[in-house]
Amino acid sequence: MAFFIEVLVAGLLAGVMYSLVALGFVLIYKASGVFNFAQGAMVLFAALTFVNLEERGIPFWAAIAITLVVMVLMAVAIERLMLRPLANQPPMSLFMATIGLAIIIEGVGQLIWGSKGYGLDLGIKDVPFEVAGVAISKFDLFAAGIAGTLVAVLVVFFNRTATGRALRAVADDHQAAMSIGIPLASMWRIVWAISGAVALITGLIWGSRLGVQFGLVVVALKALPVLILGGFTSVAGAIVGGLVIGATEKLAEVYLGGYLGGGIENWFPYVFAMLFLLVRPHGLFGEQRIERV
Repeated sequence: MAFFIEVLVAGLLAGVMYSLVALGFVLIYKASGVFNFAQGAMVLFAALTFVNLEERGIPFWAAIAITLVVMVLMAVAIERLMLRPLANQPPMSLFMATIGLAIIIEGVGQLIWGSKGYGLDLGIKDVPFEVAGVAISKFDLFAAGIAGTLVAVLVVFFNRTATGRALRAVADDHQAAMSIGIPLASMWRIVWAISGAVALITGLIWGSRLGVQFGLVVVALKALPVLILGGFTSVAGAIVGGLVIGATEKLAEVYLGGYLGGGIENWFPYVFAMLFLLVRPHGLFGEQRIERV
């Protein structure tokens, strides 16, 4: 039982890491109805920018501030050059545009910072400590605290502030939102800027765990099962979905890996999410839309 609890806790804490990536997708989709395939590239670009600034002797907090400004400027450029021309276009057009955006961001990152990998040390050692006989990773616990804080702030923002409610109105109907005076362009800039900030935090956490290299973009694919379970429009759902995926993949690796082969945790979340779609297509916390004709 102690071993089971240890595996479960490790899976839950790993799931929080996936949730950090999923949060970026949720923010964009919740406010604009766009599935931002470029979120992984944004995570990579933020991490590359930060680590290269540090290598040039810029202090930690100054590097974070500069990187945050860079991500906000990127958000403004994306809104002006991509979203505004494609406003009110079919969702598939916007999705394809974000695929192109991902390629552009990766290319610009390689052009500016090069293609080599970097190590990133946040000063949080990935060493375990025991609680009631259960080993817990200090780094994973730190990541869980960051994710929990982010979720709390974002939930309050979307539900308790005028800007957050305006963003939800924009997501429901662009034309209706504009008809009551909500500036669509400004709302999109805000949500992409917030998503850029989330990408920075995600890039720091994942970059510290895996290293800052171009394979970091693939981490974004881990968010897909999380989004399917939690729902594409729920901030809290991103956390719950991440916890479920993290726990199930670790338990499957330990208890089913001997029967199905090693590396099961790489594909099991997608199978689990596919089966879940059959039961609840809109996710645990997703909004079920009913269209009457």
